[in-house]
Amino acid sequence: MQEIDEKNLKRNLRIDAHGVGIPTGAANIFVDKTIKDTLKSLKGKPIITEKDLDRAIVKELKKYNPDLAYVYKNRDTII
Repeated sequence: MQEIDEKNLKRNLRIDAHGVGIPTGAANIFVDKTIKDTLKSLKGKPIITEKDLDRAIVKELKKYNPDLAYVYKNRDTII
């Protein structure tokens, strides 16, 4: 896996949050906290696959907004 592009990941999550109807302020808080906790949970792992990262992000997003977690988890299959 390549280096985690935190900035791009946050941008994409904010776009998804907007699509689900989450207000910008709340989305910023959810996204920042989600990324922080996700990276913390994966710290120390010698190898992090994209699936590992996605699972960890979905797990954290579920704490704040299950709809956003669903959209993120299924982002490649939602039309």
